[in-house]
Amino acid sequence: MKNERKVRVFAFPYVIWMAIFVIVPLLIMAYYGFTDGEGTFTLENITSIAKPVHLKALWTSIRLSAICTVLCFALALPLALVIRSLHIKSSGFVIFIFILPMWMNFLLRTIAWQSLLEKSGVINRILEILGLPAQNMINTEGAIVLGMVYNYLPFMVLPIYNALAKISQDTFDAAKDLGADWWQTMRRITLPLIFPGIVSGSTMVFVPALTTFVISDLLGGAKIHLIGNVIEQEFTTANNWNQGAGLSLVLMILVIGSMALMSKYDKNGEGAGIW
Repeated sequence: MKNERKVRVFAFPYVIWMAIFVIVPLLIMAYYGFTDGEGTFTLENITSIAKPVHLKALWTSIRLSAICTVLCFALALPLALVIRSLHIKSSGFVIFIFILPMWMNFLLRTIAWQSLLEKSGVINRILEILGLPAQNMINTEGAIVLGMVYNYLPFMVLPIYNALAKISQDTFDAAKDLGADWWQTMRRITLPLIFPGIVSGSTMVFVPALTTFVISDLLGGAKIHLIGNVIEQEFTTANNWNQGAGLSLVLMILVIGSMALMSKYDKNGEGAGIW
């Protein structure tokens, strides 16, 4: 009984924190999303997602987020396999080096890519020195995807590596002894066993990529609008909090759906303990 009371006492500040900074903002968002400027109940803010301009932004966000997720998986799987093949001490050092850039501010990392990709940036200067024509890399969908992959790749690598580290080496040795080649081992043993980590990593990449607006602002300029940019402009430029909140609620439903997918397949919590 005493231990339970202590747990409740220590949990109380956390409950207050969650209530003030999570539940209350969600309630405020729901209020604005389901009312108009005069406070009258309406679904117009929610259904505004069906407007062509909003659907286009949403589809662009989903498409670029999906591309980012696929690219992160294609890069993360071999990297996680290489890290696992190292000694325990070496693998820990490699992971530390890999996540070290994340200690830098997210905005600064993105601005750095802006400096690299712009017309007078480092990459085009190198191409100019080599006698090659300058490339138009900034303010394109490719630049946005590149920024997403760079910022969110660790969220894919760490869950996959965490799942790989739990597989005993005896499992791979047994497959080799039974005549399985590398591809058969990967297809029939490795991928099924790390599938929860793949789902967890995919969700952890797809969700922030879907909701981002800073990356598209800096690397996409004003030419490419994601749904995050539309919502941000509704709050800041148009000063239409009601419609911005309505679009945010729609986006939140998509995020919750992704989280539900993660909880369904990531039953062992591969992504929960990566930090």
